[in-house]
Amino acid sequence: MSQVLSLSRWPVKSLRGEQVSAARFDERGMAGDRAYALLDERPNRVGNIVTVRQNQSLLSWSAHYGDQPDPADSPTLVGPDSQQLSWDDPELADELAKSLDIPVRLNPADGQQDRGPTVLVTFESSLRGLGEELGAEVDLRRFRTNLHVEAELPPFAEQDWEPGATITVGEVELAVTGENSGPCIRCAVPSWDAEGRERWRELQTHLIQAHENKFGVIMRVTRPGTVEVGDEVTAG
Repeated sequence: MSQVLSLSRWPVKSLRGEQVSAARFDERGMAGDRAYALLDERPNRVGNIVTVRQNQSLLSWSAHYGDQPDPADSPTLVGPDSQQLSWDDPELADELAKSLDIPVRLNPADGQQDRGPTVLVTFESSLRGLGEELGAEVDLRRFRTNLHVEAELPPFAEQDWEPGATITVGEVELAVTGENSGPCIRCAVPSWDAEGRERWRELQTHLIQAHENKFGVIMRVTRPGTVEVGDEVTAG
């Protein structure tokens, strides 16, 4: 059956996120996704967004809103010692700075995805295929996807999607359209496990050699609405 298997939201860019049972998709992409970020305050990098590519310790923190399709409140962050701090807590920036070993500034702003207000879609057939090629299970969280679906497609079919390709997910339509859409060229982040503890370099090497470093597809919302886990998926 073609259906939504999971919905993942990443409230703070480069921190671990949360799985939800339903989410709103509109001109923002997935509501609440990457709506917050940390800015570097070091003199030579002031204003740059801090990402896992520069600081893997970000993955020792997570952020969540709770199971709200369209979050109205700011997220709560959970640190490596399980301490919980609201985004609005005056101590949060100092706690993050101590943990990450760099000074940071909190930056709330919708649409801080690397590729604009887009949605990253991944397919179960491709995840299974990748695991079979590597001879090991691959944790989906490495890819920081928003929408993971089972569809009647062969493994890695999305790597050849061109502008105009669409999927319908419940009442929502997504399309390969606009700037930065299409098959997702991966950075080094998927080579890190979800908590940032160990690096699996062979994963990135394999993606580069066997799949032109592609996994998943970047899409934009062309018909807004709410998606729930279990909703029917049609690709075409």
